[in-house]
Amino acid sequence: MSVERHIAGMLQQIARQQDVVEIAPQGSTAKAAALAHVAEQYGYTYGMAYRTGFKNSLVQVRMYRDPQPGARVREAATITAHPQAGNGGTVPGLEQSSLKPLPEAVAAVAVLKDLITFDVMAQYIADRSQKVKGYLACAVLTVILLVDRSPVEAVASGGAVALLFTVAFKVGASRRGKIAQRLTDAGFLAVRDEQGGQRFLSPGQQLPGHTNPFAA
Repeated sequence: MSVERHIAGMLQQIARQQDVVEIAPQGSTAKAAALAHVAEQYGYTYGMAYRTGFKNSLVQVRMYRDPQPGARVREAATITAHPQAGNGGTVPGLEQSSLKPLPEAVAAVAVLKDLITFDVMAQYIADRSQKVKGYLACAVLTVILLVDRSPVEAVASGGAVALLFTVAFKVGASRRGKIAQRLTDAGFLAVRDEQGGQRFLSPGQQLPGHTNPFAA
């Protein structure tokens, strides 16, 4: 899908003043963050993100309509400044016909990219049960290999796979920890959602309700 179609599709949702806007560019979290930044200029706020689609090729971002008065002021100013957005005109925060952020929007897009990446990685960070299953699979593999290989080869193969699991778990946790620190440094607050997962919210924001991210 072209850049113009991505932008036009999102702005059509916004024009209908939907309470929830769905953004799903192909693959890249950077593209998703750029579109999320545009949605913010039209009075929306980041809700959540996850991977979906064939082979998890889509980064799905959910934006919620911000009910605060400042959001409506921001929306009105954006509409006035970019009357042809979605029809070939300029788009707030992005270069013409591109999802590359303008210099003044780079920092804001980077923060959104961290929020999106943090949420998306939750699908791949192993909890205790996942680790147990992974190491159990290594043990089963070792037993299977014992059928037609020497004990040394079987144990070595199973151990190598277990080592790969361990490295992957640690690298993922380390990367997510660094993102969490950047979000904390940027003023976001760590909270737990209903499933016990960690999320980051801006000051004054609460976990999304059905249509209102500030609802109790």
